[in-house]
Amino acid sequence: MTDKILSSPSPGTPASPGRRSMLLGLGVAGGGALLGALSPAAAETNTGEPGAVSSLDDRVPYLGTYQAGVTTPRQPVGLAVAFNVLATGPADLQRLFRVLTARIAFLTQGGTPPVIDAKFPPPDSGLMGPVVAPDNLTITVAVGPSLFDGRFGLQSKKPLRLKEMPQFKNDALNGDQCHGDLLLQICSNTADSNIHALRDIVKNTPDLLMVRWKQEGFVPPPRALGERQASPRNLLGFKDGTANPAHDDLEEMKRVVWVQPDSGEPEWAVNGTYAVVRIIRNFVERWDRTPLQEQESIIGRDKPTGAPLGMKAEFDLPVYSNDPDGKRTPLDSHIRLANPRTPGSEKNLILRRPFNYSNGVTKSGQLDMGLLFICFQADLDAGFATVQDRLNGEPLEEYIKPVGGGYFFVLPGIADKNAFIGQSLLEVA
Repeated sequence: MTDKILSSPSPGTPASPGRRSMLLGLGVAGGGALLGALSPAAAETNTGEPGAVSSLDDRVPYLGTYQAGVTTPRQPVGLAVAFNVLATGPADLQRLFRVLTARIAFLTQGGTPPVIDAKFPPPDSGLMGPVVAPDNLTITVAVGPSLFDGRFGLQSKKPLRLKEMPQFKNDALNGDQCHGDLLLQICSNTADSNIHALRDIVKNTPDLLMVRWKQEGFVPPPRALGERQASPRNLLGFKDGTANPAHDDLEEMKRVVWVQPDSGEPEWAVNGTYAVVRIIRNFVERWDRTPLQEQESIIGRDKPTGAPLGMKAEFDLPVYSNDPDGKRTPLDSHIRLANPRTPGSEKNLILRRPFNYSNGVTKSGQLDMGLLFICFQADLDAGFATVQDRLNGEPLEEYIKPVGGGYFFVLPGIADKNAFIGQSLLEVA
């Protein structure tokens, strides 16, 4: 890219051109004060870990080698929102990334929005009150394959394995809930923080972004002694995430999640990761009328404890070599197909970060519930694509129906306060 590098808007200052011009005209100093210390009386919320209490003061750094929101401990609520990029050229795209960086800095670290003349629209929605608390907020930015078309001169810079998500055999994809030029994963302790962040970004990018689809979700807290927040129950009533690789093991995450220098990917993509988002509807009425024994055979786990069938505890490791005919764990059970634990299958590991969702009622009078499935991997083909191929045709398909989502690439992290999201991509264009 040869366009001049633009300066970033101040974190607390609304960034749309009209808004920015208006504030400058009024002589209003941008940049709300970063939240040094919220009121000691700031409300506390329970994150779900036994005995653990989080507060609105919880703050996740937004600078670093990797973006937050991937290996970050999963927050209680999250949403995925995809956009069409309205920017018309490289300079506009760079402005978009700089605006996003400024908004991420302010929203995730907290602060006081500027006060302006009441004759003009307020710079903040006010949803969080006069002070915006960080509330454990993370905003993760990813780009879709369509961003690498001819609009921005990025055709030759696309990550090797980034492509439009195909329709698998059991899918009934709704085009209005699929794909997108850009994806944000917004997560925090409370749903109103997520909505506040989304509205702030939409307000500050009127000429740069248009919402394409959105799906919100939640993570239920542990309900019983010994249950962990990392493997909550999905809306089928089973533990979900038990076999996830350890998100706090940096070397494991480098192997499973983060693109490495010797991976064959473009150099700018190092320290990024592939994200798969799937909106998977659960036919809960049908599932709830299915015998328990059949449910457990379909999943491959004991429903109350989460233990693999024939074992005692949730985190016991199944040994399928001792069960070649599937007498204990059926050969077509979900956990056995997803991870057969055969030599070489460790290359297909993914980091799951899903949320349950409940959208109301369908036109046919059924509960519209399911899983906002999100996973990350360094190699999309070896990760999700391979796992999904093994799952195609599984008995669980009778009870689930993927209807939306897409493939995206999570950009590398923001190195320091002078950098912006997507800088490594734009600097090589």
